[in-house]
Amino acid sequence: MPARKLVHFFATGFYSGLVPVMPGTAGTLVAIPLFLVISLFFSLFGYIVFTICFIFFSIWISGIAETQAKRKDPREIVIDEMAGFLVAMTALPPRFTYIAAGFVLFRLFDILKPFPIGIIDKKLAGGKGIVLDDIVAGIYAHIAVQAGSRLISGVL
Repeated sequence: MPARKLVHFFATGFYSGLVPVMPGTAGTLVAIPLFLVISLFFSLFGYIVFTICFIFFSIWISGIAETQAKRKDPREIVIDEMAGFLVAMTALPPRFTYIAAGFVLFRLFDILKPFPIGIIDKKLAGGKGIVLDDIVAGIYAHIAVQAGSRLISGVL
């Protein structure tokens, strides 16, 4: 496969970003099986190392894909959603309730872009601008899932 097609394949989240409606949501859905595989076969340390490497790969591949597309942050680039979801799910068990909560909260923060996500999205260029806002959305989602889990555990 030529390099340009490989970039497109990875940047679009294995082509999930090519769906006509809600490509970011489609990219996040593709991240779920990736999360399950990583969390089931790696220790927490391995998960964190994989996720950090995936973030750097996402920044690199998104920057190339953006240049190839000749427009800023194209909708079809969804590897950033995949990276953000992996951050959101760090150290969380691979159970349906956590995955569902992480998915919904990550998408919510990614769409609403509360401070400083919106600023990161607007001010940073290239692959960094594409990916880092999703990483912060993932951090927010992770904190919200952890807080919700602790709250529910304390109440029940």
